[in-house]
Amino acid sequence: MTGPATTGVRLGRNPGTAPATPEPVPESAPESALPPHAMEPLTRDEALALLARAGFGRIVFSHHALPAIRPVNHILDGGSIVVRTHEGAALNALVRGAGDQGVVVAYEADEIDPATRTGWSVIATGYATAVTDPAELDRYRVLLRPWVGGRRDHAIRVRPVEVTAYRLVAPPAVERAAPEV
Repeated sequence: MTGPATTGVRLGRNPGTAPATPEPVPESAPESALPPHAMEPLTRDEALALLARAGFGRIVFSHHALPAIRPVNHILDGGSIVVRTHEGAALNALVRGAGDQGVVVAYEADEIDPATRTGWSVIATGYATAVTDPAELDRYRVLLRPWVGGRRDHAIRVRPVEVTAYRLVAPPAVERAAPEV
């Protein structure tokens, strides 16, 4: 092999190709210019407050026995996460066929600053059910405007059972001795 020495591969995806292709990682690449950060756990209340202000996340559900992830915008209403869907959505069909108990889903939202490597991540796991009350559907049409075009006449409510959240924090500043003059 010619070119810089590599110590491993990084999986990347080239636009227009289906499988991930290995991308060499140069041996001289610095592991990190920033010192290690810490992950601090957050309380359920702190996590739900972050979800309430986020407005956008990813819902994870099982589709044909495999995990499926969809980016969606949401609102937090009475401790539940609410998203709107369209008639043919896989999640909509799954939830409507599950009855009152609902289906197990996960919802993830985060806000990470790659430059400082700080931010937060919230994962809520619980049961998704269809919102069927016409007054509630009308209310969600007003409160929750989908980011993508098309009709979104259905709503799904996720009632979190478990909520885990972490804040990525920078390490404390290290005091350095002033250079001698």
